[in-house]
Amino acid sequence: MRIATWNVNSITARLPRLLAWLESSGTDVLCIQETKTTEEAFPADALAELGYESAVRATGRWNGVAIVSRVGLADVVGGLPGGPAYDGVEEPRAVSATCGPVRVWSVYVPNGREVGHPHFAYKLQWLKALRDAVADDAAGDRPFAVLGDYNIAPHDSDVWDPTAFIGATHVTPEEREALAALRATGLDDVVPRPLKYDQPFTYWDYRQLGFPKNRGMRIDLVYGNDPFRSAVSDAYVDREERKGKGASDHAPVVTDLTV
Repeated sequence: MRIATWNVNSITARLPRLLAWLESSGTDVLCIQETKTTEEAFPADALAELGYESAVRATGRWNGVAIVSRVGLADVVGGLPGGPAYDGVEEPRAVSATCGPVRVWSVYVPNGREVGHPHFAYKLQWLKALRDAVADDAAGDRPFAVLGDYNIAPHDSDVWDPTAFIGATHVTPEEREALAALRATGLDDVVPRPLKYDQPFTYWDYRQLGFPKNRGMRIDLVYGNDPFRSAVSDAYVDREERKGKGASDHAPVVTDLTV
């Protein structure tokens, strides 16, 4: 079984690439972030033509998450139970579903903007709510994983130059402590292998030749429980999909399971 996560940075803009990638990669379940579309405009019909069912949580603008599966889609929960709102709005940042023998969450963790900004406090509150919401599944016997764009690099080695991020979000002790609290529920980091270079970066800024210079970050993560991790046979970053015209600024992270 092949499960992947990918921040597509607009499913409308990336749809031809997404459909081609699903066909060529043999992915069974894909967790998608930053759909930038509404649920009504989500291309469920195009995905259905390839054999995928869709579970979507989206309201347009710059958020939105989805799970697409060709191995079943059941017990869908849209949103983050107990999650905080930002400026009075519950942002569409989480959706969960059971896909065959595995239960997955697709999450798009708030960016945080800058340290001290209200959005940074919201990010930490959101991560606490995520920890509480997944605790039972994380400790359970069924393979379970939380996949997505976490907007946090777990370690200094997960950014191209730690000195370039001093004072910035994505690397603060508070964010990394929130990740540690999430892992403490029974989850652990399934670290993928890179297809090139030494570090499995998953995101490269469009600006300043970030991708050609490999100035990347590993912020798209797969956090799985013991039954999930014990079934992992391979995991890699599909860096090739970051290349070329019209690419997202994130690459898919692919995990193979023997379940």
